[in-house]
Amino acid sequence: MADIKDEKQRLRMHIWSTMERMGITIFPRPCFGRIPNFIGSIEAAKLLCKSKEFEKAEVVFVNPDSPQRFIREIVLRQGKMLIMPTPRLKEGFLILNSDRMPRSKIRYAATIRGAFKYGIKSILPPSKLHIDLKVVGSVAVSLDGARLGKGGGYSDLEYAILRELELVDETTPIITTVHPVQIVKQIPMTKHDVPIDAIYTPRDYYRIDRKYKRPKGIYWDEVSRNMIESNPILKKLRGMRL
Repeated sequence: MADIKDEKQRLRMHIWSTMERMGITIFPRPCFGRIPNFIGSIEAAKLLCKSKEFEKAEVVFVNPDSPQRFIREIVLRQGKMLIMPTPRLKEGFLILNSDRMPRSKIRYAATIRGAFKYGIKSILPPSKLHIDLKVVGSVAVSLDGARLGKGGGYSDLEYAILRELELVDETTPIITTVHPVQIVKQIPMTKHDVPIDAIYTPRDYYRIDRKYKRPKGIYWDEVSRNMIESNPILKKLRGMRL
């Protein structure tokens, strides 16, 4: 496992360094340690939002990172429900509906600060919801569906939590937007890692024939007591299971 972690971190550093060297990153910079925001992120978002998965979706889960901000804005402008995780899942999730905010504030509401102002904060999303589409940010992806995040594991944990609550299932589309430089030949995957179904760049898209299995939920035997006590979502979920 240590070898896989080291290999993943080497790949992250390669992508971050390459993007900075090529001058294709935009605010916030530098991109090290982040889901990198890139030139063309809005064009990639627009392309994703023309997909059949997006058009059919009524409830869309989108990560809080900068390159996916415009996707969050389009979700709200089209009257769909937006679910955002709070950074590092420290305060659960934010649920946003455009009919609960002035139209002039939708762009602001799609930012992290604005989402806290106009969203409803909840440790767990309402159980009656079913998420129709999950959009994730990525540091690197490959055409076999493998994905690499920034290293915290929060996107994978989000999926595990949603799966545990039966808010997503094996068929829920998981899509990302990236710069073409972020598409690599191979990424090591573990049982915790969540594969993707499609990749959108500023000009192209790729549908994935997934070869990796999705986690069925949280692997509780690998979750320490300290992790549970420090995370309100895990603490609440664990209490529900006991």
